[in-house]
Amino acid sequence: MKPEYWDRAKRSLARRDPVMARIIRRHPRVHLAPRGEPFHTLARAIVGQQISVKAAQSVWNRFAVLVPALEPKQVLQVKRTDLRACGLSARKAEYISDLALRFADGAVQVHRWPQMSDEEVIADLVQVRGIGRWTAEMFLIFNLLRPDVFPVDDLGLRKAVRLAYFKRDVSAKTVARLGATWSPWRSVATWYLWRSLDPLPVEY
Repeated sequence: MKPEYWDRAKRSLARRDPVMARIIRRHPRVHLAPRGEPFHTLARAIVGQQISVKAAQSVWNRFAVLVPALEPKQVLQVKRTDLRACGLSARKAEYISDLALRFADGAVQVHRWPQMSDEEVIADLVQVRGIGRWTAEMFLIFNLLRPDVFPVDDLGLRKAVRLAYFKRDVSAKTVARLGATWSPWRSVATWYLWRSLDPLPVEY
């Protein structure tokens, strides 16, 4: 399902930025798609940290067999050694358990996220061990479908900006200044910049 703002954002970005317009034209039939249930999305993000997409999928498949309902309370009933047997590192097993506990006891305010600002959601999420700002920003883009998130520290975004706009390395401050020109549609601009590097959307 395409976000309701998507076509409006595309038109706005293309009108104001000829480079972005070219990137958008090269990817006419793809768009951001929602990622599903919040706990599932965040658990998968933790599993995939600092390993290849292929390795992450392998670990996730084993985790999904161990915890078929993918619910926080079910995860909390699993022994840490069994989580490790899925291929999770000791640290990631701790992170997954902490995430499950915070969902189960209401420490993260899932029901309030739709009414919270982007920065408030980020602040809520980074309480969880293993979730930093980048993971929270990916969640805002891919799960909550927020339209104006700009993950300036994302390496793929930085590379795409360099190749499309500058042809040389630039600072995070320069990338942020460019990003400001795309507001209030920075998530959409980011997504198309990722597509300029890889036409196939990545599962975050």
